[in-house]
Amino acid sequence: MTGAWRWAGARSKGTSHEKTGLPCQDYGCANEVDSSVGPAFIGVVSDGAGSASHADVGSKIASTTLLRVARDFLRHSRRSEIREENAWEWLDAIRDRINAEAERVRLKPRDFAATIVAIIADDTGTTIIHVGDGAVAVKATDTEIWSVPSWPFQGEYASTTSFVTDDPQPRLDFVVMDNSVSALAVFSDGIERMVLDFANRTPHAPFFDRMLKPVMALSVPGRDVDLSKALQNYLSSPAVCDRTDDDKTLILGARL
Repeated sequence: MTGAWRWAGARSKGTSHEKTGLPCQDYGCANEVDSSVGPAFIGVVSDGAGSASHADVGSKIASTTLLRVARDFLRHSRRSEIREENAWEWLDAIRDRINAEAERVRLKPRDFAATIVAIIADDTGTTIIHVGDGAVAVKATDTEIWSVPSWPFQGEYASTTSFVTDDPQPRLDFVVMDNSVSALAVFSDGIERMVLDFANRTPHAPFFDRMLKPVMALSVPGRDVDLSKALQNYLSSPAVCDRTDDDKTLILGARL
């Protein structure tokens, strides 16, 4: 294992949004950074609130901003040096960008409400930053066991959660794992009920093993375009859309 990462990622508009003419309100992005301890993978997924008029813009701002600030941090520091206060600073950077955009178009920050779930993984361990629903599933190195270190947050009422724009501040889950991971999946709440057992709070391991198999077969590091297109086709297929009408985003990563 060289530590380099190969990955695929895709998003798909939900059938409910197809019917109403709304845009896809999910967004996701990923990158690998050469840090002082070797390659570090950053994967981020954001889901815009269905009640927010500019949710698609909010999710894009949230995802791209967190990817940028985490990437900048890793170019000068180690993942193991990320503290919860850093995560709050990064969330503040997202909120500042959303506030600026809201002011520019004369709207409120809540009109851009979005969740965020991110993983930063290297040879020394894993860090997860999580606000709202969606989740990260990981397989620890040298094991066959999948886990979900930070569970999707469900609010007091049905279909409610926390968003980065919440006032005075969002509900943050900050998780640090000392063990490295060999495979991971970051996903929005559109496929939560397909891939997680909420009664037992466990991931559906066969799904993740099946989806990661072609990623693990890749011999070249980086994002695989063809596999990402195939993943998008899968997320748009009847096999998925018959089970969920929501937007769906999924990033799959594995170490060489």
